[in-house]
Amino acid sequence: MEESQNTGTVTKDDSFQILQKVEDMIDYAYPLIKRWSVADKYAIGNDLMDCMKKLLRLSVDIREKYYKKTTLGDFDRENKTLQEFIKVAFDLSEKFDRPFVYRTTTRLAHSQGLVELNERKEIEDKPYEKNIRKNVMMPGNAKLRHVEIEKRNQELAEAANTLPINQVEMNDTKIGVITSGIPYQYVREAMPDASVLKLGMVNPLPRKLIEDFASKVEKLYIVEELDPVIEEQVKSWGIKATGKEIFTVQGEYSANMIREAILGEKLDLKQPAQAPGRPPILCPGCPHRGVYYVLNKLKIHAAGDIGCYTLGAVAPLSAMEMTLCMGASISSIHGFNKALGKESEGKTVAVIGDSTFMHSGMTGLANIAYNQSNSTVIILDNSITGMTGHQQNPTTGYNIKGDPAGKIDLESLCRSMGFNRVRVVDPYDLAACDTVIKEELAAEEPSVIISRRPCALLKYVKHNPPLKVEKENCVGCKSCMRLGCPAISVKDKKAVIDTTLCVGCGVCQQLCKFDALQA
Repeated sequence: MEESQNTGTVTKDDSFQILQKVEDMIDYAYPLIKRWSVADKYAIGNDLMDCMKKLLRLSVDIREKYYKKTTLGDFDRENKTLQEFIKVAFDLSEKFDRPFVYRTTTRLAHSQGLVELNERKEIEDKPYEKNIRKNVMMPGNAKLRHVEIEKRNQELAEAANTLPINQVEMNDTKIGVITSGIPYQYVREAMPDASVLKLGMVNPLPRKLIEDFASKVEKLYIVEELDPVIEEQVKSWGIKATGKEIFTVQGEYSANMIREAILGEKLDLKQPAQAPGRPPILCPGCPHRGVYYVLNKLKIHAAGDIGCYTLGAVAPLSAMEMTLCMGASISSIHGFNKALGKESEGKTVAVIGDSTFMHSGMTGLANIAYNQSNSTVIILDNSITGMTGHQQNPTTGYNIKGDPAGKIDLESLCRSMGFNRVRVVDPYDLAACDTVIKEELAAEEPSVIISRRPCALLKYVKHNPPLKVEKENCVGCKSCMRLGCPAISVKDKKAVIDTTLCVGCGVCQQLCKFDALQA
């Protein structure tokens, strides 16, 4: 590396040129390595690429030292680091014979960016070895395995002190910060000159490394979101540190919050313009809307579940009264109806999506059938896993890749579990929903209602033309607004339909007594 003529140090311009040269080297070498033989590619080639990647990281680190704020370069660098963490986790899992959890936080889960795919590393399958003492956890074997587990815990804790994923960045020693995950970015932005111990592995903690770092700084802070997991353990070792005394256990952190808490600096920032309140709401044409409207109209109590249909709790539908965890809707009404009997049976239902039902609902339904509690379960079958991005499930007939797969028939499944009453209804037909729900709640035995209509956002769903408003017929009664459809609004005391949103489902037409909504 050529030194600057004037200062004898690497300048900002020098660092840029170095980084560019390293990137050029990688671009030149990578296509050549790919053409090597398999043996060379996975032996010499991998080692060579690892060296160049390390050089790239060092070059980026040098360049980023000239910036006082978090840049896109930081995030790009961390993105590549995260990829390496996955490899490290697999290696450590094999070495120490235990599972490793790759933990992400809300901010990371809600982020997106470009991902550069690396060359796949092929690992030979290990031959299966019969080991009853290790793999059969009867009480006698479990006692012996506990000794082995604690031994490996100590070995891993010792190894943590030298693992490269636990990084010490020594700068100004007046302030030292122990942190992990996304808060590291906030700390670096708020205090670029502070010394930082960035923990890549938080369990077990590297005690010797932490003690050494703490001894080198005047004031030690521990910055971690939510519960003080790292903080409590570090303090239990007798290390003096500041943590939740000045930080909150609630919500996400930010660079400004850390700057104010540690440095006492509060930035004079203008408050951003407040956007109009917009509550979360079901999509136009959502098949769940009809069922929820009827439940609300009949004043039925609904125990809900996890999915986009949880929005049935939001006004104006206001049809769902509780959500706990996946599958809890069915288990809840089973308990209610067993405990309260007639007081609950005729006015309480469970609502659960087809995907959630397959995941966690079947055990609760089996309990209802087995114990013969007079309960009504509504399966909201929209033929997809909606909330998390339209993944397939065992009822759709396709696997996660979209290829044809085994399809579980919900009606047959429910009958095989012991339900004599299994009804299928189209949620776009409000009158049919009303009739079926009343009949099943009045029945003196367990029942299942399957509300079946594909999600309106599925690519194969063909929509009708949008509806229009005959203003001469509209009296401004706002009956159509009770559906909470975002395609419908009121202007000048008349209903208005946004034709860019309306999918022509026709549910609102069924509420209009004046024929103001026309196809």
